Amino acid sequence: MKRTTIKALAFLLLAFSTFSVQAQQPLRSDQYNGKFCSGTGDSDFLRLIDESFAFFHPNPVVPNLTMLYNADWDTFTEGAGWGAWWIQNSYGFSYAATPFLQEPWVSILQRSWDLFWDNQGDGIRKGMWGDGMPNQLSELVAPDGGLGDTAAPGKIIYKQGDGDVKIHDWFYEATAACLVMQSEILLVNRDPEALKHYLPKMERACNFIERVRDPKTNLFLVGPACNLLAPSYGGVKLPDGTFGKGFLSGVSITYLAALDRMIELYKLSGDKLKLEEFEHRQKITRESLTQLITPAGYFVKSVETGGMKHGVLGQKLFGYLEGTVNADAVALRVVDDHTSQNIYNQIEAFPAIRPFDFLLTNAPGLDDTYGGWGRTSGKGLEGFWTFGDWVNGGVWGTVEGRAILMYYRLGKFEDIRRSATRAMKWAKDFRMDAPWSQQGENTHNPWSDSGRFRVGGVAVMVDNFAIPAATIRGLFDCDYRADRQILRPRIPGSITQYNQNEPVFFGKKKIYLTCTNGGPKVKSATVNGKVINTFSPEEISLLFNELPEVSKIEIVTEGGWPIESKTAAYPTIPSLLSEVESNATVHSELPESLKTPFTILTKMKSLLAGQNDLEFDQSFVEDAIQSCEDCATRLKLDAGPGYFRPLTPERNEGINKFYETTALSMYNGFVNRMNRYAEKGDEKQKRMAKIFIEAQQ
Repeated sequence: MKRTTIKALAFLLLAFSTFSVQAQQPLRSDQYNGKFCSGTGDSDFLRLIDESFAFFHPNPVVPNLTMLYNADWDTFTEGAGWGAWWIQNSYGFSYAATPFLQEPWVSILQRSWDLFWDNQGDGIRKGMWGDGMPNQLSELVAPDGGLGDTAAPGKIIYKQGDGDVKIHDWFYEATAACLVMQSEILLVNRDPEALKHYLPKMERACNFIERVRDPKTNLFLVGPACNLLAPSYGGVKLPDGTFGKGFLSGVSITYLAALDRMIELYKLSGDKLKLEEFEHRQKITRESLTQLITPAGYFVKSVETGGMKHGVLGQKLFGYLEGTVNADAVALRVVDDHTSQNIYNQIEAFPAIRPFDFLLTNAPGLDDTYGGWGRTSGKGLEGFWTFGDWVNGGVWGTVEGRAILMYYRLGKFEDIRRSATRAMKWAKDFRMDAPWSQQGENTHNPWSDSGRFRVGGVAVMVDNFAIPAATIRGLFDCDYRADRQILRPRIPGSITQYNQNEPVFFGKKKIYLTCTNGGPKVKSATVNGKVINTFSPEEISLLFNELPEVSKIEIVTEGGWPIESKTAAYPTIPSLLSEVESNATVHSELPESLKTPFTILTKMKSLLAGQNDLEFDQSFVEDAIQSCEDCATRLKLDAGPGYFRPLTPERNEGINKFYETTALSMYNGFVNRMNRYAEKGDEKQKRMAKIFIEAQQ
């Protein structure tokens, strides 16, 4: 072939390639101006991000945090009638939301986690679970430092409370997850008094886990149902038919994530002796992970003391892929980029683990549960234990949030779109079930479609808030250290410009983020127009002591993102951009039950104006007012026909009633707090209580 012909062909191929890229990439003129973010490019993805933020503010379109609020406890609860706070259910949401969560929800989240820290095991206290009558859960006494499955004021379940509790081990991985979450809160808020209060409790929790470290392998030897999404871990079946202990990957991975963050806390506190001790723990734990990895490069679920691995695809026994532990290893950054890619490659190559867009806990079914050892169906694997319905191959929003963080880390944006779009459809149907059953298809949900957890056809549960939270956090992969925040921009390649109207927080400092998106590599960055020198192509370091109180970070990236075909159409009805303006709500449009609360709250807001030392209460009042207004707005909103669960007149009535109940709960929670302030508050709180009395007159 002649050289001129080769040149001509090359030119044509280049021209076609350029045309193909431009045809698949949305034009820059595709502008999106939302409530919480704006940008150019892929308006569907921008809308997904925008409406993900709405879950963390009162609104009339999607479920939000007011619907998880417990007025009597002044904390969150699981939701949908589950009257307690579970670590395994709330972990994904709590971890992903911490950087951008605002008052009053920051304080309410901490009080929710205090339900565990205030009931921490000490080798003496009992769980006290139940209605005053002794039972196997109320009589549990955990070793010093142990946390547990679920908690409420004054009581706790120290082991996984479902299943055959008498053979369950202590809840080691749940304790590790609580450590991760508390570390994140402390690294974000940088409050010295909080650090002083929680670090001793956290150290006891670490020591509790260290007691089961095997000195030969540096892995953790634990028994049934101590994994985070328990009771799906059965331990090891012994010759006498009982169940013993094995090395559980989840404990190593989640605890290592906790150690990574504990080290930063000791740097922040200045405790050099503890820092040295915990750096050693971190080192030996990370080095031990190689024993838990298959030749293909992904993590097994567990390893028997004799070396038999559980969770290796293709094995005759225990031949499944474990979803949760592998997603966590990548999302929590306990493994390097190479291992992360290996893990994702295996997930991508095994479609059975994502049959309906969401990541299953495992696939195929488990054959190592203590109820059905050696089998994937039959006796012991009926009912909730059926593959796809609960912890054996089920779908949990709390896990899916961490899967989304995995996808962000690796730049797999269409995996995010597909997952978060399906979750958004369920949310707009007001069916945030936990778990979604039938491997995520959820044709019938045994918890939310019947029984005591059915609330007018509505199911709003904390698990699924992990998905919108991760959709937000993953954009910049906010990574908090003792002296800096690290940003790794991961704006979806189909978005050319991204502007975030909501800040992320670092101590009391507010950081507003924008990105001109040209790929995975950082080209430049500025803070309030001043060039940042502390960056590499992979990440930007924002040194705490050099950050202004309010910072606008402008980032430019380059290198080009791989082109992906769009995988899902966005559910635009109902929409934040088309909602009926709630500020048009007048007193007469409110449900009768809310008219007096709305009047009092509105007056309270006016009386609190200008008082700068009452941020929590002012924010709470504003959100309570908005909750009232949302009730009237929802009545006028065209919610559409629904997606997976049709929005019939009966279901719409149930949703409207749910909004009303939520607004009343917000008001009652405020009344309860004012009564506590009046009775035993400090000087500032008593002043607040007097203002409330004035508002009622």
